[in-house]
Amino acid sequence: MRLHKVYHRFSLLSLSHHPSLLHHLIPRHLCSISLPRRSFPSPLSFSIRVNPSLACSSDAGFMSASMSRNSLTPGAFAASEDGGGNNASSASLYSPNEYLDDESTLCKAYQLPPPVIKDIVDAPPLPALSFSPQRDKILFLKRRSLPPLLELARPEEKLAGVRIDGSCNSRSRMSFYTGIGIHQLLPDGILGPEILVNGLPDGAKINFITWSNDGKHLSFSIRVDEEDNSCSKMRVWVADVETGKARPLFNSQDIYLNAVFDNFVWVNNSSLLVSTIPLSRGDPPKKPSVPPGPKVQSNEQKVVVQVRTFQDLLKDEYDEDLFEYYATAQLLLVDLDGTVKPFGPPAIYTSMDISPDEKYLLLSSIHRPYSFIVPCGRFPTKVDLWTTDGKFVRQLCDLPLAENIPIAFNSVRKGMRSINWRADKPSMLYWVETQDGGDAKVEVSPRDIVYMEPAEPVEGEQPRILQKLDLRYGGISWCEDSLALVYESWYKTRRVKTWVISPGSENVSPRILFDRSSEDVYSDPGSPMLRRTPAGTYVIAKVKKQNYEGTYVLLNGSGATPNGNIPFLDLFDINTGKKERIWESDKEKYYEMVVALMSDETDGDLKLERLKILTSKESKTENTQYYIQSWPEKNACQITNFPHPYPQLASLQKEMIRYLRKDGVQLTATLYLPPGYDPAKDGPLPCLVWSYPGEFKSKEAAGQVRGSPNEFAGIGPTSPLLWLARRIAILSGPTIPIIGEGNEEANDRYVEQLVASAEAAVEEVIRRGVAHPKKIAVGGHSYGAFMTANLLAHAPHLFCCGIARSGAYNRTLTPFGFQNEDRTLWEATSTYVEMSPFMSANKIKKPILLIHGEEDNNSGTLTMQSDRFFNALKGHGALSRLVILPFESHGYASRESIMHVLWETDRWLHKYCINNISDDTCEENPSKETTSSESNSKVVGATGGVGSLEMSVFDHQIFHPNCRSSL
Repeated sequence: MRLHKVYHRFSLLSLSHHPSLLHHLIPRHLCSISLPRRSFPSPLSFSIRVNPSLACSSDAGFMSASMSRNSLTPGAFAASEDGGGNNASSASLYSPNEYLDDESTLCKAYQLPPPVIKDIVDAPPLPALSFSPQRDKILFLKRRSLPPLLELARPEEKLAGVRIDGSCNSRSRMSFYTGIGIHQLLPDGILGPEILVNGLPDGAKINFITWSNDGKHLSFSIRVDEEDNSCSKMRVWVADVETGKARPLFNSQDIYLNAVFDNFVWVNNSSLLVSTIPLSRGDPPKKPSVPPGPKVQSNEQKVVVQVRTFQDLLKDEYDEDLFEYYATAQLLLVDLDGTVKPFGPPAIYTSMDISPDEKYLLLSSIHRPYSFIVPCGRFPTKVDLWTTDGKFVRQLCDLPLAENIPIAFNSVRKGMRSINWRADKPSMLYWVETQDGGDAKVEVSPRDIVYMEPAEPVEGEQPRILQKLDLRYGGISWCEDSLALVYESWYKTRRVKTWVISPGSENVSPRILFDRSSEDVYSDPGSPMLRRTPAGTYVIAKVKKQNYEGTYVLLNGSGATPNGNIPFLDLFDINTGKKERIWESDKEKYYEMVVALMSDETDGDLKLERLKILTSKESKTENTQYYIQSWPEKNACQITNFPHPYPQLASLQKEMIRYLRKDGVQLTATLYLPPGYDPAKDGPLPCLVWSYPGEFKSKEAAGQVRGSPNEFAGIGPTSPLLWLARRIAILSGPTIPIIGEGNEEANDRYVEQLVASAEAAVEEVIRRGVAHPKKIAVGGHSYGAFMTANLLAHAPHLFCCGIARSGAYNRTLTPFGFQNEDRTLWEATSTYVEMSPFMSANKIKKPILLIHGEEDNNSGTLTMQSDRFFNALKGHGALSRLVILPFESHGYASRESIMHVLWETDRWLHKYCINNISDDTCEENPSKETTSSESNSKVVGATGGVGSLEMSVFDHQIFHPNCRSSL
């Protein structure tokens, strides 16, 4: 139901260009440092839980909490002032007095990392950008830096897989914008003076910014902090784009936004449909002091129900009532003059989709019976069709509870799905229905059928079959009656197919345009560029080439090559398959990409000689800037001039390296070295390898190069690249391919291939002379943490220590599949056991730092995973430390938590990597370590924040510069 909105609202969010951010913002870096050796007493196993009451909500409090023996003296960083480092004194930024063992300090409060790291993390964030529908204005959306822990500590309800802030009746932990600046984009590409959106209340937190279709108004939500640390309920505001003057949309002060699911949508240029809290709603239901009975679940019908390890599920009838209380909304149709009209009955509305002609509305809602074993996305779902003036037309479907969707990849829900409006028609619906019962293991042809019909079909008229597919449906790009592209794919084989169809002609047979492997990035032809229609939807941009006949489209591709990505724009003849490269990124110094079409507001074909595109440009040391390029001269006009986000690392060294695994698979990695580092003068450095394994079906695909050596090094708040400031080398994202060719399951040889990949990476950095063989650490987040623990268990000869964040270590706790494994524990028992580092805890002899958010809601990575793994390690005397961050989820958000994670990591690298002397350092006096570990304490932090900015980020037509590597 949301597909067309991605295009409808011209999202330029950088996530759409950098898919690595869609996988939980996975960090993939590694660090190294070379320092004078210093022996430390063998430390104990630690499990630290810092009392949240000790959290500091201000810099002053933060500093006072961390001024201890472990704090750094100003002199320790004197060598870092000029960013140099090609002499002995600047080769080490660690003070010899850092991180002395002082348990009274280690277990009491949140700590700060060294200033060279802290200053980078605390730097003001760059604004996000949003273009108007007519491309004549740009919003600069102001952002704050990291939120305080106090915000994450607010109460939240965990219901049906959703976390709700009851005080503002929205998803909890949402980030926000602090201000909106409007710039005119002048014809010469220069930005006009900034007009600030004004009239907002002090401390306004802004969310859900959307343009009206004519570009004259903005709509957004506002909330403010209350004195009791709660947040006010959300109100809808509108602003005049020409003047910047903002005002509440509703005249009444009693109407509040319900943003648990969808929030509001422009019906036309003068009215919005808003999801509101029903005026008749009373107080939340009270939890009974004594339950009415036991919690009972039954399967006396012997139904096979296999589900993954979902979290935050409903637990009882009280939870059901509470979920209904917060999620139920009353829709209101409101004009810009404040006129209000109720729309439909109160319900749990999950999406609102306006037809391109603004006459109809698709409303999706969920209803009882709910489930205690699956999240709300599988609850019974009803899709109704209404007119935009509030008249019910018909019900399209009412799908039953879907608890039994098979766990095999490409399994789907039965019945109608992906119901959407055709982007090229006024009010034509299309959807898909499975023919295999939703079970990917069932062999049937066709597997999916795509249907189409008008919003109000003639009586007796049946839906028309648009396309029959043997793989799983993957979407449609619309153009016109003579052209649309249909996509299908199959995960097990990695096969993807693109069909050309003529949706207006039943007698024209579909034909294959592309048939390839999704893993083969070298053969990727690119994706068709979309243009905006007057209705505000997005369709394939057809291009007219002067003096040439044919149907031309623009293919925008990443341009993967053995030398790295070289993005391109091709003029492609859809009928003959011939293509002409009309734009390509610089290959020598810069990395450029086509972001969007800027000449797309006219009807009909675009003229090539009038083509105008938005591009981005960056280099290893120059951060992303945006340009408008115009044909036929292809002149580039720079429209942004963002300052370097971390000038102290502006001269870092970056190289994309290639090397072979012992089985002949080519591997790649990005090697980062500190500014001013000279291997001839400074010698080898300590090194942190930070990565994340991936599954492949072929050795050839696994060995292909992904990424560009010229991309800017984006450094997020918890990125391993931060340790470049500590003179540590970083090996970022060395490929760890787990390959299962043919019918072979990749994970059956997981450990073998994991170790072989790590060995190849370590051998390469040692061969290059940049890494000290005794000072190589390994780390990762989520599945990268799982990797880290396995490497310390099965390849202890490679690494001196490990850092594992938010991982899952016992696969028997995820018995119905994990990551890309869709066999159950009972189908692949030996694989589950052999892959679980928990089962090899007795083999881990190198120091390991475990970090986990106490409120982790990611499927499979329960906080219990780290707790139990730590207990197993401690039970075998392993040198280990567990840090649990209060209020934090799978990714860490609060300033206190992030700073403490950086401090913990810095301390760990200093003690067990920088100062590592021998392989058996961690085996000294194991009995003492075990008995002393009773004095454990857990350091805790918070969750949420930017990662949960807004659940449907593509709906907010925003893109962020330099956020490629956010962790």
